Amino acid sequence: MGKKRVTVTVDEGLLDVAALAVHYGDADSVSSWISDAMADRYAKEQRLAQLNVLIADYELEHGAISAEEINEQRQSDRDAAAALRLTAASPRS
Repeated sequence: MGKKRVTVTVDEGLLDVAALAVHYGDADSVSSWISDAMADRYAKEQRLAQLNVLIADYELEHGAISAEEINEQRQSDRDAAAALRLTAASPRS
């Protein structure tokens, strides 16, 4: 893919982070760091769009997901994460 020079305005703090990434070898240049961030953002938005389609398809077949179901799943996820943290923190035999 070709490259094109553009002028953008960014927060100084983020520019400092990009410069540190270059300094520590985590990025080839500030431009590449910003390009990677833009690609990551695009990929995230594509995943969210796909998720929206899946949810819409599910709801067409099974009905709308209720707030109660969402809250139950949140609690289940919290419980699973807490159990995982406990397992990871316990001494190994």
